[in-house]
Amino acid sequence: MALELKPNCEYCDKDLPPNSGQARICTFECTFCADCVEDVLRNVCPNCGGGFERRPIRPAREWRLGLSLALRPPSTKRVRLSYERDEIADFVAKVVQVPPNER
Repeated sequence: MALELKPNCEYCDKDLPPNSGQARICTFECTFCADCVEDVLRNVCPNCGGGFERRPIRPAREWRLGLSLALRPPSTKRVRLSYERDEIADFVAKVVQVPPNER
């Protein structure tokens, strides 16, 4: 199963195309831009409380049979957070105090 490659930051709605080096994901594939992860979310996913990693870039070229961006396209469904910004700020402030390996 391939990553969904969501098209936008769930916080600010910035476009994050499949080849973006600015996309960050958590283990549940919640997707945010690097600016929001660093400046607002402080590396805390507002959905699950986990951390983020750089989202891999799916090869546009079919190096292996059946494995390429054209054959496994990214999602076109834009995702938005279901929490208010003040709820997110409170959640992040609480979770960021816990060391990542203890979350």
